[in-house]
Amino acid sequence: MIHDDPVTLYDVALSSRLLLGTARYSSPAILAEAIRASGCEIVTVSLRREAGGARAGEAFWSLIRGVGVRVLPNTAGCRTAKEAIATAQMAREVFATDWIKLEVIGEEDTLQPDVFGLVEAARALADDGFKVFPYTTDDLVVAEKLLDAGCRVLMPWAAPIGSGRGVNDAFALRALRAHFPETPLIVDAGLGAPSHAALVIEMGYDAVLLNTAVSRAGDPVLMARAFALAIEAGRAGHLAEPMTPRDMAEPSTPLIGRPFDRLA
Repeated sequence: MIHDDPVTLYDVALSSRLLLGTARYSSPAILAEAIRASGCEIVTVSLRREAGGARAGEAFWSLIRGVGVRVLPNTAGCRTAKEAIATAQMAREVFATDWIKLEVIGEEDTLQPDVFGLVEAARALADDGFKVFPYTTDDLVVAEKLLDAGCRVLMPWAAPIGSGRGVNDAFALRALRAHFPETPLIVDAGLGAPSHAALVIEMGYDAVLLNTAVSRAGDPVLMARAFALAIEAGRAGHLAEPMTPRDMAEPSTPLIGRPFDRLA
C-alpha cells in the first residue's frame, strides 16, 4: 500500500481503495480468503428479507466478524424509490449501520439505475440520517442532483453490472472526475480485469467496487490480490502525474551532445 494515502468516505479514513461484494462465491471459505487477499476494509451485503435476523445469517455474520471488515448494506433488486427506502430502513436495523449503498434499478437488460427514483430515494434517506452511497450513471446532471440531495459520495458505473466490459465511456468518467474534484467517486459495476481498475484509479477515482470480476474468476483469491495490486499501481501512477500524450514523436535521447557529429 502507498503510505499515508487514505481515502475518506463519510469521515471514515480507509487505507484500502477496494470495496468487495459478497455474492456468488463458491463457498464462505473462498469469500473469506478473497476478502483477506484483497486487503479491503468494506464489503457490500444485500438484505435478504426472508432471512433478516434469522439463523440463516448467523454463519455469514460470523465470517464477517472474523475478517474484521465494515459492512455496507445495499438495496440490490429494488425497482422503485419506495421499495429502496423501505429496504434501507430494514437494513439499518439488521446490520446496525446508517451506511447504505442505494440502488434503484430502472431497466432490466442493462440494470441501469432509474436516476429519477434514485434522487428521490437519496433525498429521503439523507434526510433520515443515512450515509448514502448511490449507484448511478456517469451523467453530470444526475451527479449534481444527488449531491444536492445530501449524498457525499457518488458511485458511477463503468459498464452494466456483471458485464466485465471495463470502461464504456472514458470521456464521461473523466468529465465527472473533473467536475467534482472534491467528491469521493467510486467506480461501481462493469469492471472485469485488474487493468480496468488500474485505469480508473489512474484517472483519479478514489476507489472501485467489485463483485463478479472476483467471485466468478477461476481463482477468486488470486484475482482479489491482482485487483489490489492493480489499484495500488493505478494510484501511484495518478500521484506521479503521467506525461501528457502527444500527436508526434519526441526523441527520448536529445540530439545535443551526440557522441559523433556529422563529418565535414
